[in-house]
Amino acid sequence: MERCLTERSSFSPQETEALGQSLARYLKPGAVVALYGGLGAGKTCLAKGIARGLGIGENITSPTYTIISEYPAEIPLYHIDAYRLGGDDDFAGTGAGEYIGAQGITLIEWPERIPRSIPPDAITVRIEISGPHSRIVRIEGIEL
Repeated sequence: MERCLTERSSFSPQETEALGQSLARYLKPGAVVALYGGLGAGKTCLAKGIARGLGIGENITSPTYTIISEYPAEIPLYHIDAYRLGGDDDFAGTGAGEYIGAQGITLIEWPERIPRSIPPDAITVRIEISGPHSRIVRIEGIEL
């Protein structure tokens, strides 16, 4: 089965957040979103928009040092940053695997660090830096 692919351009952090807010409307409880992109690509900006789209008013920051941030809402948001993890075994040791497929939305930054932990039906978002303020965002696995 072929997964649908949507490509969008963003020309500011605000546009990236707005794209995340739009994406949130299509996410269902249990969804896993794998956010790929280099440092400064806009993964956390997109996460902020998804949170806003889920009705979360808290300030969303990258959970690089905490690994997992939980945001309660009608549909809870679990924001995981795998950057500092040493692989799938390290991920399992944090207990973060319990969030995958849970009743909320799970966002995972740096999923390439934990490839065996990412479910095959995860929605993938790849953010490519295309200029000083511009990004190309490719979303696969959900139709927008």
